[in-house]
Amino acid sequence: MDVLGSLLAGPRARGAFLMRVLLDPPWGVLARDRAPLTVLCVTRGLTWLVPEGGAPVRLEQGDLAVLSGGASCLVADDPATAPEAFIEPGGCGVGPTGEDLCDALDRGVRTWGSGGAGATELLVGTYQLAGEVTGSLLRALPPVAVVREGEWDCPLMPVLAAEIVRDEPGQDVVLDRVLDLLVISALRAWFARPEAEAPAWYRAYGDPVVGGALRLMRDHPAHPWTVASLAARVGASRAALGRRFTALVGEPPMTHLTGLRLDMAAELLRAPDATVESVARRVGYGSAFALSTAFKRERGISPSQFRDGA
Repeated sequence: MDVLGSLLAGPRARGAFLMRVLLDPPWGVLARDRAPLTVLCVTRGLTWLVPEGGAPVRLEQGDLAVLSGGASCLVADDPATAPEAFIEPGGCGVGPTGEDLCDALDRGVRTWGSGGAGATELLVGTYQLAGEVTGSLLRALPPVAVVREGEWDCPLMPVLAAEIVRDEPGQDVVLDRVLDLLVISALRAWFARPEAEAPAWYRAYGDPVVGGALRLMRDHPAHPWTVASLAARVGASRAALGRRFTALVGEPPMTHLTGLRLDMAAELLRAPDATVESVARRVGYGSAFALSTAFKRERGISPSQFRDGA
């Protein structure tokens, strides 16, 4: 699985939520659910986003925005429109005085709206739980990353719009996969920009030698990798791989592998049935004690304490 795929792996386990929204002006919704990742697609009309502490951003039909960081954001027909609905943690919608709006604004299958024809149509997907593995990738995004319709060639938005209103067996799985592909395509388009400040390790994936080593580490973290074994697999000498990897990624191969394994361990520890022993084996540590020692050294707490807090 590549780095962007790992970002969105298991979306239901991450608390993924997907909805179509139909609204007529004037309208304003303040999202304060603290979701670490939200994607918003404009399939009809126009929308303004006003991120907390940021400048207003206009979105038109065909545009897509990725919101990261969990800050509040006003979504409205105009930056001056006051919000009449508030999205709380967990996706619950409430009014200005706290009244529940879920039933009042229910417009059918995965559809929420104000009752009119819907001059504006939005597709909104959120991932409610943060991932450990690609946290630095999300931190490299601005609070609102916009991909304009003319900046990418992606046919998935109409597919998602058609599928979201269907109520058939297995439909949640279909929607999860389409949403994942849409977000991955948007992130690829964003980080392909010359001005995008992607993490060094993400850019290094494009190198034929270092990229190969990174993929081996990510795809097989439990393998007992050494610099020599990685170098042999990617067709380079041990010294050449070490120099090239450090220059492109910013740290030596084994340091990066340790960080990756501990991030993966933290991700796996979120599962309700996870044990430190089972997680240790999956990420390349010979015992729970070995994982606990490394985890506490790097993160300041034991895996058990992290799991209980998560």
